[in-house]
Amino acid sequence: MESVQVEKNKSYEYAVNEVPPIGHLLMSAVQHVLLMFVALGIPVIFASQLSGTAEFTADLITFSMIATGLGSIIQSVGLPFIGSGYLCPNVCGPSYMSLSLSAAWVGGLPLMRGMIILAGLVEMALAPLIQKLKKVFPTFIVGLVVTMVGVSIIKMSVTSVFGLSLRGDAIRSLDIVIGLFSLMVMVLCNIWGRGFIKMYCLFIGMISGWILAVVLIPEYWHNLFAVKDSPIFALPSIGHEFRRITFDFKMIIPFVVIAISGSLKSFGNLLAAQKISEPELKEANFVPIRKGLLADGFSTALAGLLGGMAVDTSSSNIGLAGATKVVSRWISVAAGVFFIILAFFPKFTTALSLMPKPVLGASLIFAGCFMICTGLQEMFSENWDSRKTFVIGISFFFGLSTAFLPGLYARAPQFIKTFFTDPLPTATILAVFLNQIFNLDILFLKLKRKLSEKNKNVL
Repeated sequence: MESVQVEKNKSYEYAVNEVPPIGHLLMSAVQHVLLMFVALGIPVIFASQLSGTAEFTADLITFSMIATGLGSIIQSVGLPFIGSGYLCPNVCGPSYMSLSLSAAWVGGLPLMRGMIILAGLVEMALAPLIQKLKKVFPTFIVGLVVTMVGVSIIKMSVTSVFGLSLRGDAIRSLDIVIGLFSLMVMVLCNIWGRGFIKMYCLFIGMISGWILAVVLIPEYWHNLFAVKDSPIFALPSIGHEFRRITFDFKMIIPFVVIAISGSLKSFGNLLAAQKISEPELKEANFVPIRKGLLADGFSTALAGLLGGMAVDTSSSNIGLAGATKVVSRWISVAAGVFFIILAFFPKFTTALSLMPKPVLGASLIFAGCFMICTGLQEMFSENWDSRKTFVIGISFFFGLSTAFLPGLYARAPQFIKTFFTDPLPTATILAVFLNQIFNLDILFLKLKRKLSEKNKNVL
């Protein structure tokens, strides 16, 4: 039995339950932390939209990092009743950004915190239902969900490679050069590298791209001088905004909807993490998925309680694990610990947040490639027919349309806006619904056979 297990793990550098040597554990955790820092732009943008002070922004980042770190640990450490036990770190959830801003404009940070707690509790309540929906997620729909996880980060990654932060920003040729150079270093290290080079291809690509950016564009060099004004160690000041939590019944429905959408996204991420960590499984195991969704909801509620932005599972980190074949859950735990520690060291946080956007964009593309292709392989791993063609095709069309035509859905009736929000949840909902509709004849035949068998037994 032991030799069989060893044979299974040969395809990995470090398998899901394997504890890497301390050096590799720390280096791999740092590599994931670098990718997790991409999402820290969310609390920065949020604070700027509220015209927050430097102290407010610093506190928001600190509490968001603590929630992210704790969420990553809970998700991956493998507790008996909560957490998937897969390498699946948390990041600040971009899907909550818009609604969180709306709540903050209405009732300040206390209202945002209260509504995020509510959303987390809704996610926790939804978690047990996933196990009962096993039959509505056949292999080809699981593949679609995993593919859409990668698709959902296309917009963010490509705009970052071009060095864009805001709509209307000018595109610089040198930013494109830096982004493509970083991406090529990561890819070539992964394809041709061995051992250390292959395992840390993302880290090598990021550092190489950052060095090139500093050499080619003086702005990136001057940005680093901002680090000297940041203290080495600092505790959050906990301003008056962080001392209250309020609720608004008028905002319950929008936050329930976004909680459902967040659950679907995390469902896709957890399915992808399972596929990467346990490829020998013939069909999805919904027990760790349920525990993972419970952890995701708990982490979101915890973020609201602490005073940070809502957190979510990270598709890009799962993609990195798949690309490097390093899927040990203990790396996610170590990354979570690092993230909590770094929350109290603003100098390091500031330095990492100044990484050039083209380098960050290249990292997201690198991770996203693996997610998309893993999903496609899963999707087409079984016999195909016209029913599946239309289930996947129609879901894919309308899922992608939410990214291509956001203005169209902004003008749509509220019912449409509720479900057509983002490529991942839209495609998932449609695929499940259409698969049931297109297979009604098969369901009727099964029922007919059962009835005739029952009648024969009676006779």
